[in-house]
Amino acid sequence: MQVRIKKLRQKKRHAAPGARPGTLVIPDISKRPLLRVIRYDALRVDEFELKSPAEIKALLADPTKVIWISVCGLGDETTLREIGELFKIHPLALEDVVHTPQRPKMEEYTDHLFIVSRMVTLRGNDDMEAEQLSIFLGRNFVLTFQENSADCLDPVRERIRRAGGMHRRAGADYLCYSILDAVVDNYFPVLEIYGEYLETLEVRTVTVPTREALAEIHIAKRELLDLRRVLWPQRDMFNQLIRLESSLVSPPVKVFLRDCHDHSVQVMDMVETYREITSGLHDVYLSSIGNRTNEIMKVLTIISTIFIPLSFVAGVYGMNFNTEKSPWNMPELNWYFGYPLVLGVMGGVAGLLLVYFWRRGWLFG
Repeated sequence: MQVRIKKLRQKKRHAAPGARPGTLVIPDISKRPLLRVIRYDALRVDEFELKSPAEIKALLADPTKVIWISVCGLGDETTLREIGELFKIHPLALEDVVHTPQRPKMEEYTDHLFIVSRMVTLRGNDDMEAEQLSIFLGRNFVLTFQENSADCLDPVRERIRRAGGMHRRAGADYLCYSILDAVVDNYFPVLEIYGEYLETLEVRTVTVPTREALAEIHIAKRELLDLRRVLWPQRDMFNQLIRLESSLVSPPVKVFLRDCHDHSVQVMDMVETYREITSGLHDVYLSSIGNRTNEIMKVLTIISTIFIPLSFVAGVYGMNFNTEKSPWNMPELNWYFGYPLVLGVMGGVAGLLLVYFWRRGWLFG
């Protein structure tokens, strides 16, 4: 199983140096915005799509209903600016919406809050994809911007559809909390899959420490570092929301936001643990390579040690001194069974060395 976190290290989109503040840079590959609306109160839920941003003004006229407007796609500057004018979004905030990825943060404006978060979702083949989720919280509305229509917010939509739930009785601040809570909670199953991947990688590193395994270790270290860079400011963002003195976030909702903060700390702890495991995998790889090298050197040393005395005997009997000149000149060359005897001596020496190595535990474990 291979796990990859995509789009965490994507190139940041920004305006040209010296451009006017609030300039929007939209790539050609960006999808056209799709405006989906969920409007509800304690008695009724309405879901529909808008054809143009001009229809939003009529929706905001009824302050008794909570409105969630989800903008999926950032590929039309005209549509985005019309939405910004309707909700009185500051040009710099709208610039942060388009120029992804931004650092998770919270900014307070006159009549709304601007929150930037990063959500991670699972795709096919166990790939993880991270994208920016921009949230604007007002008196009775929540406005979200995201690049793709796929997200991890379906559980929130399902809870809104169910009658009698807390969502239907609460305000827009509780809806904003629910969205952030879904984003944070979705990190847990994603990181569990990543933990299983690290366990598999650890087994491969111990048993078969290949260069491919080393490359995956380095990729995992980089990806976990990217996750840490996302989660650290996100935790601070929740801390800001908890301490915020604003009428847009009620005290009961701050209690729920504290739970989000706790979950973000837990996610951060998981990432830190995985980073330590990945750093340990690098040491395990080096140890495994060292052990394999030692085993190979041991076998080669044993073979060399066995052949040293055999080479000595063969070298001595390969000198071929003339026995007719002197009786001391290797009389063994004239023995009838000299050749078999020498082979037997060489085999006996090799056998004794093998027994000695085996008794010392140097051979066969």
